[in-house]
Amino acid sequence: MDLHSEFILEEYREARPLFEKMQSEVNRVLREALERNGLIVTAVETRIKTEESLAGKLALKGSKYATLSDITDILGARIITFYTDDVDRIAAMAEQLFEIDWANSVDKRKLHQLDSFGYNSLHYICRLPGYDYRFELQLRTTLQHAWAAINHDNGYKSGVEIPHEYMRRINRLAGLLEIADDEFSHIRTEINDYRRRVQQLVQNGQLDDVQLDGDAFRSYLNARPFDKLNRRIAAINQAEIQEVPLIRYLKVLKALGCNTLGDVARLRNQYEEDAYALARHQLGNTDLDIISSAVGLQNICIVCILSQGGGKIGLLRLFNALNGQNSQNEELAEITFKQASNLPFMNK
Repeated sequence: MDLHSEFILEEYREARPLFEKMQSEVNRVLREALERNGLIVTAVETRIKTEESLAGKLALKGSKYATLSDITDILGARIITFYTDDVDRIAAMAEQLFEIDWANSVDKRKLHQLDSFGYNSLHYICRLPGYDYRFELQLRTTLQHAWAAINHDNGYKSGVEIPHEYMRRINRLAGLLEIADDEFSHIRTEINDYRRRVQQLVQNGQLDDVQLDGDAFRSYLNARPFDKLNRRIAAINQAEIQEVPLIRYLKVLKALGCNTLGDVARLRNQYEEDAYALARHQLGNTDLDIISSAVGLQNICIVCILSQGGGKIGLLRLFNALNGQNSQNEELAEITFKQASNLPFMNK
């Protein structure tokens, strides 16, 4: 190493505490910005180049740098995302947070080299407000990061001493991973579009056009379709309503023959009054002052099962589906059947 490189290395030793302060600040700023923008990522990593690593770099090309400030990767930060389109979102975020050195930044995704998949990172050279030294910010996906790590570990990228047949297989695999990376983003976009369509259909009351699935049922529940019945039931004993998740009733409703949200709405309308009558019979002689927000929907399911001749066996299946199989479900089915036995819907 020449004398000029030794001077740069000494400058690095003196500036090391400043780089440590920068590292802490960059890490904080990035994490807070990601949380503020609702962006979920695989990892946020920062590192300071070791003295040994810098010495090796200077030994190879020390004459390229006039001072330490010309070396832009002493501090490095990396954000690893789940999806390719999140790279652009985070890049836009970074442009608001830091001063970007556009002349030295590079979007390697645009190079389109045959073996470049794992190296398709977006590299920004950034400066924190109030600091003289720059740092490098890399943005890449999880699959790109994994592939780059495998390449680095096995020396695939150089191709040295690797027979052509193996390099061809390696590049084919990289192509498959790149397709997978793009497909994950496309699928997420299509799922989000589907959810928006479902929400719009629910808001417009076009329930027969919405197939009953997890996303559709959640959108339906957001409209709180069972609240009116729950409030009527709570009024029997002036009880408080305790909120519980209703998504577990999805499989029950499907088992009862509901294929669309329209079917669920018709089931509610058809059995709502009988469900309320059952609740009066259940609560009338008790001092229960807290009820579950599932009581309305559960009673609708109970009335539906009994009205269709499901009997105690049908109730047992219901409680097994909701609570998991246990010995108490059989007793609960017996009690519920007795409570309902004298109600008018049982004799229709």
